[in-house]
This record gives sequence, structure tokens and C-alpha cells, in this order.
Amino acid sequence: MKTPAESTTGSRPPKTGGPGGRDSRGPGRPRGDRRVYHRRKVCRFCTDSSIKMSYKDVDTLRYFVTERGKIIPRRITGNCALHQRALTVEIKRARNIALLPFMVTES
Repeated sequence: MKTPAESTTGSRPPKTGGPGGRDSRGPGRPRGDRRVYHRRKVCRFCTDSSIKMSYKDVDTLRYFVTERGKIIPRRITGNCALHQRALTVEIKRARNIALLPFMVTES
């Protein structure tokens, strides 16, 4: 008579891939344990003090706005909280005097 451990491992081949299985890269490394290296994001305004933030400088502000006119969050741009808040104010000022669009419609 087989023990429960023998009956589950004796007839089936080991799992490869799939949820909970092992990856094909090698034994002993679960699939979710990938090491992904990201470049550390830094605030552009903190690193380079020569960049000035102004509602009149549309080219700089346009870098932080999507094609649809939405403000890109700081987790994507890498801005610090202080500069993201200031940037948001400047973008909204530029929108109010029609230098930047509130939203872009497809035509």
C-alpha cells in the first residue's frame, strides 16, 4: 500500500510553469520570485534646480500631461510630493488661461 506522499509524486511528472509551478529557468526558483530591476526615478526639479516650473512654460508642463490631457501621477514621473503638488497647480493655471487643454477630443 502506498503512503499519500508516494501516491502524489510517483506517477505524475513534476509541474513546470503555470500558477504555483516551477519556472523553466531552473529548479528551486518559484515563478513569482523574479528579480526585476528598475531604474530609480528621481524628481527632475530636485536634481536640476535650473528647471523652473511656471504656468507659462508649456513645453515643460506638456511633459507631465498625457495625450488626453490628464496629469501624469508622480509614481510614474518620479516627482517628489512637493514638486508634484506645485506642478499640478501650474498645470491647472495653464489650463485656465487656455495654454493647455483640459481634455483632447479625437477628431
